[in-house]
Amino acid sequence: MSPVIVAMMLGVSIFLGSVALGFLLWGLKTGQFDDEEKFINGALFDGEDELRDAVMMEQKKKEALKKKEKSYSPPD
Repeated sequence: MSPVIVAMMLGVSIFLGSVALGFLLWGLKTGQFDDEEKFINGALFDGEDELRDAVMMEQKKKEALKKKEKSYSPPD
């Protein structure tokens, strides 16, 4: 490969990397990645009914797995 092509590829990759780094720093500076209310909203909107439903779904999954294991038959 010619040295001109290698130098061009290095230049383009350094340029694109610096652009990506610039956008990352801009996003951090403007608070694009902050979600301060995530845990607060999770606690406010997670009631007893939703938790009870989640426990029931887990129990149903476990029962289905047990039934599947018991009814296993090897292929003929």
